Amino acid sequence: MSTRWNYLTVKVKPGLMGGFDPEAIQSELVKHGNQGWELVNMIAPTHGVSALLIFKRPV
Repeated sequence: MSTRWNYLTVKVKPGLMGGFDPEAIQSELVKHGNQGWELVNMIAPTHGVSALLIFKRPV
């Protein structure tokens, strides 16, 4: 039987100047990593738009 996965998406809003705050991204990575989530992708569209972190963990 193959592994089944749960998925989680988390938006990280841009900072005041429209760029991404590395500390905010790091905070989300640590928070979800401590809960057993593994980052599988980060979508960082154009300047001033929220980044999207995509995590997975086994069911």
